[in-house]
Amino acid sequence: MADKTLDAKGLNCPLPILKAKKALKDVPAGGTLEILATDPGSVADFEAFCRSTGNELVESEAKDNLFRFVIKRTG
Repeated sequence: MADKTLDAKGLNCPLPILKAKKALKDVPAGGTLEILATDPGSVADFEAFCRSTGNELVESEAKDNLFRFVIKRTG
């Protein structure tokens, strides 16, 4: 279970990333943020976001046009 969940369904790039960046500030170090999105481009976006920020993409799954990501805040 994630420490916080962000509903980014219906939002297109770059809004899911921008909202996730803001939401991660409210997650303690070592905690997790779950993001729910419908933008297919968010898969590549969150992979790149985690690489560039140093956070860990713990889970990434797609089911019925819904994309779910879990990011662990590293610092």
